[in-house]
Amino acid sequence: MPTADLSLDFYDEPARFLEDAGDFLATDPVIGSVIATVSRRATSWGEDATGPHAWWLLVRSGDHIVSAGMRTAPFEPYPTFVMPMPDEAAVELAQALHARGEFLGGSNGALPAAQVVAEETARLTAGRAVVHQHTRLFECAEVRVPEPGEGWRLRTARPEDAELCLDWYTRFGAEADEQAGREAGTGHAEHHTPDDIRLRIEEGVIWLVEDPAGRVVHLTGVNPPAYGVSRVGPVFTPREHRGHGYASYAVGELTRRGLEDGIRMCLFTDQANPTSNKIYEDLGYVRVVDMANLRIQPSG
Repeated sequence: MPTADLSLDFYDEPARFLEDAGDFLATDPVIGSVIATVSRRATSWGEDATGPHAWWLLVRSGDHIVSAGMRTAPFEPYPTFVMPMPDEAAVELAQALHARGEFLGGSNGALPAAQVVAEETARLTAGRAVVHQHTRLFECAEVRVPEPGEGWRLRTARPEDAELCLDWYTRFGAEADEQAGREAGTGHAEHHTPDDIRLRIEEGVIWLVEDPAGRVVHLTGVNPPAYGVSRVGPVFTPREHRGHGYASYAVGELTRRGLEDGIRMCLFTDQANPTSNKIYEDLGYVRVVDMANLRIQPSG
């Protein structure tokens, strides 16, 4: 696809972006799940859902939309997120951001597009692009739900659970890094606030498992459906409660409920974490596409 045929259209308002992007995102709603979910949340939450560099992007070839991207992350290094796109478009995106003086510290999303954005940015800034995390997008069409233990209870989080949920959302990133053999905090950079957790609880998207004694022992998040697709995550069990199958049961049961409601269910895994990958594959999740989170670092 020749570069001359491509155009990059930036949007400052998520509602206007979704109005133009809706038909395109609906053509492959699993691949577009992150952009669709974040954009809808930004429409309802406003600035609480985005960072200081918020924008959305449609890539057009003539009159046809061929890709989409965004920069909405409210956490450092404020990365872009891109869907699959022609290499020429990824290069042009990096050049456009550089031309308008917008320093890009990270690039996430589908490969090879995310890597092309990062490498072109590194070239323009005399830096280097480094992969911090290899991720993989999975979808489940037929789920195998394990039997719950006697007395287990799966319920939505309540306002009084907010402090616990915030702690576990925070611990999820650090402990997932450790399970993948990385230094805690180097792979999962996402940060959450009390307001963020409160809004998620109000949406009814945080689920908790209680053991027979009524103790909360596990958390699974499930994003609201967008274009018929719901994305699972995060999935967190504290160390002291691991090994009982809480994660497998919660993810499996929530996946089953979604599928029964006619919703396509997907999730991301960290390719360096064999434990989580096996859990989801055993439940019936299958690979859709590989992605990556990259950082742009100064050279030297």
